[in-house]
Amino acid sequence: MKLLAYLLTAAALAAPVFSAFAAGDAPKAAKPDLVKGEATFTAVCAACHNADGNSSIAANPKLAQQHPEYLVKQLQEFKSGKRNNAIMKGFASALSDDDMRNVAYWLTSKPAKAGFAKDKDLVAMGERIYRGGIADRQIAACAGCHSPNGAGIPAQYPRLSGQHADYTVAQLNTFRDGTRANSIQMTQVAAKLNDKEIKAVADYIAGLR
Repeated sequence: MKLLAYLLTAAALAAPVFSAFAAGDAPKAAKPDLVKGEATFTAVCAACHNADGNSSIAANPKLAQQHPEYLVKQLQEFKSGKRNNAIMKGFASALSDDDMRNVAYWLTSKPAKAGFAKDKDLVAMGERIYRGGIADRQIAACAGCHSPNGAGIPAQYPRLSGQHADYTVAQLNTFRDGTRANSIQMTQVAAKLNDKEIKAVADYIAGLR
């Protein structure tokens, strides 16, 4: 009888919790604080990525208008070492998960500045690869995941349009040689591209808008 009474009491105490979950009242993450995001970005990131996230240094990526989920993922993987970059690991290690979310959502709110292609001889090749892939070598079209205009797919694939060609070339090279190992899909694609194709795709991406 004592056991039955205990079980009935425990069930009664747990009932409000279960009913709350059933009603969809599970605890939710706090909304990103864009004011804190801007302050953190200004203090930690702006020197390399510019005050509005539109880096003017070709080796450093433009971050403005990037999908927040993608940015958070990259920061977490820099911090854990899954994405290998000593400089970014140092900065990311100083950020909490809330800091990362605040920064990411603030960056998303900033408009990206358009870029432009530079090499007329290569840009046509880059467009063919980006839009259609290379069928006889089983290279998928970039547009399939990153969309025809380079806007990407939120929470899955990053925005590419207007990105610095130098940065894109560097990332494709690190995917190809295995230095960057946090995307199996990109490792598989980059492994099939030669230097000229990588440069062509990167130049085309820089002019996407």
